[in-house]
Amino acid sequence: MNAPLTASPVSATTVLDAVIVGAGFSGLGMAIRLKLGGVENFRVFERGHDVGGTWRDNTYPGCGCDVKSALYSYSFEPWAEWSNDYAKQGEIYSYVRHCANKYGMYPFIQFNTAVTGARYDASSGHWQVSLSSGETVTARSLITAPGPFADPKQPDIAGLDSFQGKTLHTARWDKSVDLKGKRVGLIGTGATAVQVGPAIADDVASLTVFQRTANWIMPRMDRDISEEEKAIKRRSPSRMLASRLGVYWFNELTAPFLILRYDLFKSQPQKLATSYLKHKVKDAALRAKLTPNFKFGCKRVLVSSDWYPTMQREHVQLETNGISHICEQGVITADGQLHELDVIILATGYEVRHTGSPVPITGLNNTQLNDKWRDGTEAYQGISTAGFPNLYFLVGPFTGPGHTSVIAYAEAQIDYVYQALKLKAERGIKALSVKPEVEAAFVSSMDSRSEHTVWKSGCASWYLSPNGRNNTLYPGLNAEYRLRIARFNPSDYVLECATDGLRKAGVRDHLHTALTALRG
Repeated sequence: MNAPLTASPVSATTVLDAVIVGAGFSGLGMAIRLKLGGVENFRVFERGHDVGGTWRDNTYPGCGCDVKSALYSYSFEPWAEWSNDYAKQGEIYSYVRHCANKYGMYPFIQFNTAVTGARYDASSGHWQVSLSSGETVTARSLITAPGPFADPKQPDIAGLDSFQGKTLHTARWDKSVDLKGKRVGLIGTGATAVQVGPAIADDVASLTVFQRTANWIMPRMDRDISEEEKAIKRRSPSRMLASRLGVYWFNELTAPFLILRYDLFKSQPQKLATSYLKHKVKDAALRAKLTPNFKFGCKRVLVSSDWYPTMQREHVQLETNGISHICEQGVITADGQLHELDVIILATGYEVRHTGSPVPITGLNNTQLNDKWRDGTEAYQGISTAGFPNLYFLVGPFTGPGHTSVIAYAEAQIDYVYQALKLKAERGIKALSVKPEVEAAFVSSMDSRSEHTVWKSGCASWYLSPNGRNNTLYPGLNAEYRLRIARFNPSDYVLECATDGLRKAGVRDHLHTALTALRG
């Protein structure tokens, strides 16, 4: 499938109903929802060359999803073509492109175009959105969906640029680099490392894994899906729905064992993970190196059935001494040992934003989102923030998944934002801005609930901001969150009409959003 042509530029005189930033799962899902709802005066701006987001950009060997594919897909577009219970990167990318084609999204997306800034005009109620092409477009609403895993995180290691061999980051894989017969160093032992390490082990001459922290690992209960089973699913979408619901509710029922910090919930899964490690790794010294020193779930629990076997291969070495620095020949660890290498692979994750705005956004009274979020990102329901009317975030603060598919959160937010846009259009509302006290109450609730989660039990992880605050993951069940935002409540917002200024939400507004939610 060849990459389609990008959409034509927007006329300077056009006022779009919405601008969507990003064409990953969330942004594309929002665009599909708008079109299905009869809204076609919108544009998606995507800095990459195609849809897919992280699944377009991450092409490292072994790349795949650690959520079952039955749930890691849109609820409105089940797919019978998955080859495994846990889908690989290539199939997920194909699925996203399939959805974009089926729902006619490509004419609405302008590729290779980044949003570089946005400014709210209070007099018109419009957003002026600046683009990397030099254009400025105008929109009644701005919806940001850049994704949490958009930019690779470069490790702060002295001498990294001095290495004379090849350096690869898993998030920007260079397929032209041949690893066969090479001495390879793998920095990191997180979610990407446990996929790429086993995938390259057969090809390399040696593999040295530099581990800072061991992680809890559970087996990947994967299986191949036969062509016969795919054919049955094509004929019976209800089977796919049943499979999706089964995975969803299993994740919901087991969520307390992942999320809560108390020993009542932690003892059993930690015992299972320890038993799995003991069963797979017989050498006591190696097993000790691979045993985490924090509670189960404090960091992301990894899913792999081949990481432990890989660590026991003769040409694979697990190095637990810290990295002192990198030199021309390779990595020098804290004990002074030089590990000579031909290739260094950085499996060091992504720049997950905890503070500030990804691009300059200016709201009411010249308020900068960067200033408001200097000490941490905050948003009501993870979607709206006071002082920035008609601005919405998908998978924003507090709404990342701690136990299930991110798409389950994104779809709920998409419906919520759709209701807001429909209310705004049909009731002649110029601006919708969440009330500061409503946002503050929600943020306070999230902070309070987070204190009961395992993420605040003492380990350092990308879940937490530098000051130790969780503003990344939702401290509860997805089902509870979906109920929380099932209906857009206009009384949570300041409503400004084009003709009569500010007004309170009325019965008609509540009935409208309730009917929209039911129809959605």
